[in-house]
Amino acid sequence: MWDAYSWAKSLHIISVISWMAGIFYLPRLFVYHSGAETGSQMSETFKVMERRLLKAIMNPAMMASWIFGLWTVYILDAYHDLWFILKVSLVICMTAYHMVLSGHVKRFAVDQNKKSERYFRIINEIPTLLMIAIVFIVIFKP
Repeated sequence: MWDAYSWAKSLHIISVISWMAGIFYLPRLFVYHSGAETGSQMSETFKVMERRLLKAIMNPAMMASWIFGLWTVYILDAYHDLWFILKVSLVICMTAYHMVLSGHVKRFAVDQNKKSERYFRIINEIPTLLMIAIVFIVIFKP
């Protein structure tokens, strides 16, 4: 019989994997979109891809990650543990990054992007650093 913790942890991991896939992919779309001519078929295709990725995958996965993560912490009663405080702080940073990406989707949608391909290549490294820190915190629980 599966217990609540196993369900919560499994659903949290699945949600995080889905969220991170989008977090890594969306800035790559921006790299290519920033090089596409405004109004071109390519630019319009990127707009659809970006909107669908954000709305259909990333937003639901982010919300599910939060819900199942908090459910897991509730089961563990780990609200006051240092590892949880550190992890949730970094997850808040990841959520803020998600919101920055959402803003870029909105700007691209109305042809108002002012950022370069290089900018998107650089910011694409942020979630990698956050992910590494989060995984080490969760595994080693300082």
